[in-house]
Amino acid sequence: MANQFFKNQLVEWYKSRRRDLPWRKTKEPYKIWLSEIILQQTRVVQGLPYYERFIQNFPTIFDLAKADEEQVMKLWQGLGYYSRAKNLHHTAKKIAFEFDGVFPKSYKELIKLKGIGDYTASAIASICYSEPCAVVDGNVYRVLARVFNIEILINTSEGIAYFKDLANNLLDKEDAGTYNQALMDFGAIQCKPQSPDCQSCIFLDKCLANSLKKVSELPKKAGKIKIKKRYFNYLVFIDNKGFTSLTKRVEKDIWQGLYEFPLIESNTEISKEELIEKLSDLSVSFSDVCVLSEKHIVHKLSHQHIYTQFWIVQTEEILNYRIDIKDITSYPVSVLTANFIKEFWF
Repeated sequence: MANQFFKNQLVEWYKSRRRDLPWRKTKEPYKIWLSEIILQQTRVVQGLPYYERFIQNFPTIFDLAKADEEQVMKLWQGLGYYSRAKNLHHTAKKIAFEFDGVFPKSYKELIKLKGIGDYTASAIASICYSEPCAVVDGNVYRVLARVFNIEILINTSEGIAYFKDLANNLLDKEDAGTYNQALMDFGAIQCKPQSPDCQSCIFLDKCLANSLKKVSELPKKAGKIKIKKRYFNYLVFIDNKGFTSLTKRVEKDIWQGLYEFPLIESNTEISKEELIEKLSDLSVSFSDVCVLSEKHIVHKLSHQHIYTQFWIVQTEEILNYRIDIKDITSYPVSVLTANFIKEFWF
């Protein structure tokens, strides 16, 4: 397939099928950057409300830079990959206070910023500054692998380099921003991961994967990641004065910087008797202990599955990390803890 044909077809498709998204109506770097960070590993339907809340709370990069980190983390709550929120805040402060609010205007300078990798730097540079940089994300991998029948593994150094070179060769260098957005939208709307509508595709007669009946096989990845099992036993302390207890996760682990109920992590599932023994070993005073649900709540992350039980621990007085129960929803917490508070809090 000729490169020019591919570009022309894609841009023509985009003119009539492009998604109506707020960041598509601007070339303001702050808004483009914010949208791209939110949408990393997040679908548009999930990320759009977050983008709107961030813009409402932080209309400019100065507003974001001046915000308290916990406020940023609270707004991010539910998106996962919380390091993205930390990097977002860090880079906002750098641009606001060191660059006087002015974003770097080239891929080369953008990629030096914390939390901005090849994809995000390419997106900002091409959309905001018309720099001819090709974006390569999951949508792009999928479209190119299928249309050109590429079997190179996309999560290997060879695959990353190959697809980047191909994307740059196909790039419309006169209007890179429009072309990049067209390619990403085409992958999200038309060339979907599951059950794509090949019969209505603009590349129906040109797509090699379609002619070879290999659409469902591409793109290809290296073997699956081994999943680690962890067992979390959260201690939901409640006293007769209306207080509970939350602690902040400070270690370099999942959910760093978020709050949670005091935690006992174990290698396997533990019984009520075992938990009481652990509480005694920690010299924790209590009048009663009960598990809210005998069945574990399983929270699945990309590399690990968290098997969780929430234990209600009645005590006369909470001495450490105590907060008023009425204030519990103001703290940034993981989705796991947020769901528990929403469903079971009383």
